[in-house]
Amino acid sequence: EVLSIIPARGGSKGIPRKNIRNFAGYPLIAWSIAAAKQSKSVTRVIVSTDDEEIAAVARQFGAETPFLRPAEHAQDNSTDLPVFEHALAWLAENEGYKPDVVVQLRPTSPIRPRGLVDKAIEILLAHPDADSVRGVVSAGQNPHKMWRLTDENSPMQNLLDVEGIDEPYNAPRQILPPVYWQTGHIDAIRAETILNGSMSGKNIYPLIIDSVFTVDIDNLQDWARYEHLVATGGLDMVWAGRARRPMPASVKMIISDFDGVITDNRVWTSEEGLETA
Repeated sequence: EVLSIIPARGGSKGIPRKNIRNFAGYPLIAWSIAAAKQSKSVTRVIVSTDDEEIAAVARQFGAETPFLRPAEHAQDNSTDLPVFEHALAWLAENEGYKPDVVVQLRPTSPIRPRGLVDKAIEILLAHPDADSVRGVVSAGQNPHKMWRLTDENSPMQNLLDVEGIDEPYNAPRQILPPVYWQTGHIDAIRAETILNGSMSGKNIYPLIIDSVFTVDIDNLQDWARYEHLVATGGLDMVWAGRARRPMPASVKMIISDFDGVITDNRVWTSEEGLETA
C-alpha cells in the first residue's frame, strides 16, 4: 500500500489562501494531487488540512479528506512529523488502514517531471536498507566556497574542508565534490520510519531531478516567475488538467476581433459616411 499525503494548511501568511490560489489555470494544490493520481504506484491520495475550503477543493480534484487536521498541527511553526504521525494514527484507529510507504508531495513545488513519483517509490523498494528517498537537484552555490563569520573583526573560517585539497575556496569548481540541494518535490518514506519518529530515517537515497524543475513558491514574485515557466518552458511535466498546446514554430496567420482589441474602441465617421478606427 502506497499512500500519498499532501499537507495543506489554511493559514498561509506569505501568500494568503496559497494552496487554493489559481496557479497556471488550476488551484495550487491540484498540481500535487495530479502527480499522485497519475502515479502507477500510489494506491491512495489524502490531503491533510485544517481548512474546510481546501478540503472541498481537494475532493474536487480527486483526493480524499477523511479528517481535518487538529489546529495544534497547523501553526506557522508546525513541522511535518506530527502532521504525518496524526494522519497515520487516525487512519489506523478509524479504518484499520496501515500503508507500507508514504509519499509526501508539497503543494509549493507544483512543477514535477512525469514519472517522478513512481521513480521515487521504485528506488525505495529496490533498496531494503532505505528508510526514505528524497528529491534533490544540483546545488546552484557550492558550499565549499562558503564561510563562517564570528564577527566582522575576526578572520573567516571556511565552511567545509575537502580531503586532498588544502584550499577548496580557491579551487576550481570542476575539481570540488558535487553537492546537491533537497527540494520539496517528493519524499517517499517507509511508514515504519515515520512511526519511529522521523520523516527520513538515517538511510536517505537520492532521486536526482533536473534543476530546470527547481521550484519552491514562497512569495508572489516566485508565483509569477514559475507561472511563466509553465507557460513557456516546454517542460515534460505533470499537468493538473489538460496540458497547454505549445506555440507553433511558424505562425502563418493571426485572426483577431477589431473593435477594442487593436483599437481604443472608438469609431470615427467622415462626412461621406466612411468609418475608421
